[in-house]
Amino acid sequence: MAGRRTQPPTQAVEPKSGSKRPVRGAKSKAKRVAKNASEEFGKKTIALVYDFDGTLSPRPMQEYAFMPKIGIDPQDFWDESNKIAREQQADPLITYMHLLYKKAKEKGVRIDREDLVAQGRDVDLFPGVTNWFAAIKDYISEHPASHGVELRHYLISSGLTEIIEGTSIRGEFHNVFASEYWFDAYDLPYPKRVITDTGKTQYIFRINKGIEDLDQSINEHMPEGRRPVPFLNMVYFGDGDTDVPSMAVMRKNGGYAVAVHPPGKAVENCIKLFQAQRCDFFAPADYRVGSDLYKRTCLLLDRILADIRIGEEVWQMEQATKAGSK
Repeated sequence: MAGRRTQPPTQAVEPKSGSKRPVRGAKSKAKRVAKNASEEFGKKTIALVYDFDGTLSPRPMQEYAFMPKIGIDPQDFWDESNKIAREQQADPLITYMHLLYKKAKEKGVRIDREDLVAQGRDVDLFPGVTNWFAAIKDYISEHPASHGVELRHYLISSGLTEIIEGTSIRGEFHNVFASEYWFDAYDLPYPKRVITDTGKTQYIFRINKGIEDLDQSINEHMPEGRRPVPFLNMVYFGDGDTDVPSMAVMRKNGGYAVAVHPPGKAVENCIKLFQAQRCDFFAPADYRVGSDLYKRTCLLLDRILADIRIGEEVWQMEQATKAGSK
């Protein structure tokens, strides 16, 4: 049996009166129990995952600086882009990325990566977003069940990586998965990565499996027990129909979803999502401490933290049981 030491043959010695014969393997068993006790439950990471346009920012990020710079009306642009996508049976996101730069070239405006990053400074955010990350961190750190818990924020967006990099909140995210241009290969920048509505779900599974390097495939089966960020520890924040696939995947696998709407308007779509059981809660996109969004997010965090503690307790019992059976 593993851990049992082989003793060299010795002459049998009768134990002294009143003494107990040592139990063979007792030291090894004690070592196993100590080793298992020193190991840690590995499912303590909480992941809050966000869409960007309409969720953290009131409008599509391209409308703040990119479109004004090349002199195009946002509504006219989106109407034209959607029309081309329908007529050509093309992917709407690839279509908009191509059309945006085509319009820039027609106006003689050369926009490179550095320029897009600079445009990120002009992007507006909903009330409280800039302080949200610190507020959530404080809430968790002060929670009695937060021992050893790591909090991560992720962004999954069909918007542009370059613009996001220039926003004031880029540094708050553990990782950002967004659409991106390839600037060096062509005179007209070509889409390097396009994240569609359904394509967002790939990145949710990457977070779940701990495979955030895009060079690595996530298609290979990974048992639930090996996944470092369980869906139970995840919350997805979105604003509309484009987030339905992500919300559905999250909730189907035991995670949570929150729908947001601009304060004072556009609540109807969130109501539909709630009635269709696509989200657990909905609230105005007010990220300030004390808002409905803050309070409902904290309720979900309370449940997640309780689940982590329960999971840890069960894990410790399982380890002790395994050690005791050897």
